Amino acid sequence: MALKTLISEERIQTRIAEIGAQIDIDYPDGTLYLICILKGACFFLSDLARAVKRDAFIEFMGISSYGKGKTSSGEVKITKDLDISLEGAHVLIVEDIIDSGVTLSYLTALLKTRRPKSVRIATLLDKPERRIRQVDVAYVGFRIPDEFVVGYGLDFAEKYRNLRDVCVLEQ
Repeated sequence: MALKTLISEERIQTRIAEIGAQIDIDYPDGTLYLICILKGACFFLSDLARAVKRDAFIEFMGISSYGKGKTSSGEVKITKDLDISLEGAHVLIVEDIIDSGVTLSYLTALLKTRRPKSVRIATLLDKPERRIRQVDVAYVGFRIPDEFVVGYGLDFAEKYRNLRDVCVLEQ
C-alpha cells in the first residue's frame, strides 16, 4: 500500500486555529464540554483544545461502527460512555471524520437525551457524498473526496494514526 499526502500538517494547523477562534466567538460563556470520540479524534481534540482560548472541559467517548474494515458496519456500539452529567452544558462532539453519518446521528440523538443546552459537531474531515444519515456539522476542517484516508489520528487496522499529514491510502 502507498500513501499520498492529501492535507499537509501546516494546512491542518492553520484550519484548526480558525475553528478554535470561531468556537470562542460562538460560545462566549457557559460550560463547554469538548467530547472526543476515541481513538481517531484525539489528535484533532488536542490541537483544537489548545486553539480554543475560553475554558472548556474535555471528556472522551468510545463509539464504533467500523470494526477493523474500511466501511461502516451500520451497527453503532458505545465502547466507552461518559461518567459526567451534561445537563445545561454546551456539548461539542469532536470527531476525526464523518462519512456515512450513522455514528454521529446516533451519538447526537443519544447526547440530546441527557439535556444539554446545545449539541454541535466539529469534525476535521467531512465526506458529504458518503452520507446515509443527515448530520448537521457546525465546524468542518476540510471536505474531502470519497477516498480512504489515514494519518493525523485516522487509521487502517490501527496503523498510520501517527502520521502528521492526512494521506490517501492507495492499494
